[in-house]
Amino acid sequence: QTSMKNMERELVCPVCKEMYKQPLALPCTHNVCHVCASEVLLQHGYLCCDPTSEPSSPAATPATRSPRLGRRAVPKPDRLDRLLKSGFGTYPGRKRGTVHPQTVSFPCPACQRDVDLGERGLGSLFRNLTLERVVERYRQTINISAAIMCQFCKPPQLEATKGCTECKSSFCNECFKLYHPWGTQKAQHEPTPPTLTFRPKGLMCPEHKEEVTHYCKTCQRLVCQLCRVRRTHTSHKITPVLSAYQALREKLTKSLAYILSSQDTVQTQIAELEETVKHTEV
Repeated sequence: QTSMKNMERELVCPVCKEMYKQPLALPCTHNVCHVCASEVLLQHGYLCCDPTSEPSSPAATPATRSPRLGRRAVPKPDRLDRLLKSGFGTYPGRKRGTVHPQTVSFPCPACQRDVDLGERGLGSLFRNLTLERVVERYRQTINISAAIMCQFCKPPQLEATKGCTECKSSFCNECFKLYHPWGTQKAQHEPTPPTLTFRPKGLMCPEHKEEVTHYCKTCQRLVCQLCRVRRTHTSHKITPVLSAYQALREKLTKSLAYILSSQDTVQTQIAELEETVKHTEV
């Protein structure tokens, strides 16, 4: 629990004090939510895009914005002239009332430094997809661990501590021992972390203990995600396991069809060779 709490502190936005939502990577290597960054710039007098639209995605443009977010009314020509003369920009982070573009200074709430975002402001930042996936997986872990209870306890149920892929069930410690008695076939079942959705146990990489997901045609072996990034597989032809399986299956099917189609011819040749051997012996 302590390690989970420490990890959760690393996944909290320094502005809203909540878990990151669409985090943007700042030049100072810190992160901040897209909406929070837009609000900070607005507080400092910069004009930003709609904070509800996704950064660096088609939803950020008025022409392709999701209908759930609504569409902005197109200004009339005379209003456009007034806006241009007053210096209002259309990109995120332009200062109100300025005619010429200027660099945007963003006060980082983590390191307390003013970070230069350039003339494009938030438009020059990239969305931290890795951090976003980590946050999502952490949320799922918290929700699942809080919801999984032992499926065999009598009321009141205890929290599940082990799972069994073969039984497709989650158990507490006592129930796991009860339903996997020593000396039986079930005692050989390997315990796994409890879960609500049991997937079939896949092949594991013997080197990294990760599930294999790809096939290296050059080495003719299954590889995991960690194997792919190693230098030993640089410039190798690597394909997903499913694609490799289908290709090898088609090749094997053709080979079997060829063998079966020529089976009669081979049997005839064998019979002729046996007859020749007998004739030779005589």
